[in-house]
Amino acid sequence: MKAVILLSGGLDSTVCMSVAEQAGYEIIPISFAYGQRHSRELDSAKFVAQYYGVKRHVIIETNMRAIGGSALTDNIEVPAGEESHSDADIPVTYVPARNLIFLSYALGLAEVEQAEKLFIGVNALDYSGYPDCRPEFIQKFQEVADYATKAGVQQKRIIVETPLQHLTKAEIIKLGMANQAPLHLTTSCYQGGEEACGICDSCVLRLKGFREAGFEDPIKYALRK
Repeated sequence: MKAVILLSGGLDSTVCMSVAEQAGYEIIPISFAYGQRHSRELDSAKFVAQYYGVKRHVIIETNMRAIGGSALTDNIEVPAGEESHSDADIPVTYVPARNLIFLSYALGLAEVEQAEKLFIGVNALDYSGYPDCRPEFIQKFQEVADYATKAGVQQKRIIVETPLQHLTKAEIIKLGMANQAPLHLTTSCYQGGEEACGICDSCVLRLKGFREAGFEDPIKYALRK
């Protein structure tokens, strides 16, 4: 059994990959150099892939910086602290159509590899507000995948799995620890420094999750909010 995993090098995608590995799949990670602010997360993805000894790690280069519109791909300030927006807002760190584009590449890879599953670590809880992390989006993409692929037409559906969809950050961390996922190799910081900044939205959420899970975050921080 094979499964393609969207692996960013962040905490969620690494835990997601651990779930697929624990389920007995041959894991095939796919990562993206998409014009993001820094390469540290992509470096982490490479380290995680090496940790699991995968046979193939596909890295796709695509230029989403040319589109812009996000603090991760444009000259927009990265917000500091999870209080920087309300639950009703879509954060400026949302990258337009990113998951749609990434899933499309991953679907193509899954078809070529004759993989049964496609795993993505999207999460609908804990603040993100990203429209392309919602269960409704995944359901719609599954429908498209069934109609847009040779595999789907031949009744060999490639199933999109979202094992972290309804977990809190603390629950995700506990799952990762139980699976012995290499969380020490991951990064979540939007700034991409040698040490995580500790004050951007993503760092604050990660640190909060570790506190609530009752574990010490194994990565280094310049500051801890």
